[in-house]
Amino acid sequence: MLNDIYNKRIIELAGNIPRLGRLPDPDASATAHSKLCGSTVKVDLKMTGDTVTDFAHDVKACALGQASSSIMASRVVGSTASELRELRETVRKMLKENGAPPEGKWEEIKFLEPVRDYKARHASTLLTFDAVVDAIGQIEAKAKQPAAAQG
Repeated sequence: MLNDIYNKRIIELAGNIPRLGRLPDPDASATAHSKLCGSTVKVDLKMTGDTVTDFAHDVKACALGQASSSIMASRVVGSTASELRELRETVRKMLKENGAPPEGKWEEIKFLEPVRDYKARHASTLLTFDAVVDAIGQIEAKAKQPAAAQG
C-alpha cells in the first residue's frame, strides 16, 4: 500500500534535511534528475584523499528523495569513496533485487525498503546516491590529471 512508503519516519526525515544549500568551493558538484517525477538533487562535495570532508545539497524532490537525501547528508561526512559506492549499490539492490538494506551507520535506509514495491519511485529514492557517486568520480578524475592540466 502506498501509505507504507510514506511512513512516519520518512515524513520526519523529509521534513528535517541537514546541510541544505551549496558549498562555496566544492571539489565537485553533481546533479541527478528523475525524468519520471521531476525530482532533482544537486550535491557539492569536498574530499581529502578518499574521505568526504564537507557536503551540501539542493534538494527539489518528493518526500522519498528528500528522505534519502536527509539520510545521506546526516552521515556522508567521514565516509570513504568505496563506502559510498558500495552504499549506492546496496540501496539499488534493496529496491530492484529484493536485497537487504544496509546496516551500521546507514541502517536508517531500512525505512525506504517499502519503496521496492513501487518501481516508479525508485529513481527519486536513488538520486542522492547517484549524485554523490558522480561527484566522487569527478574528484578522482581530477586527481589523476597532471597538475598542469588541472589549471
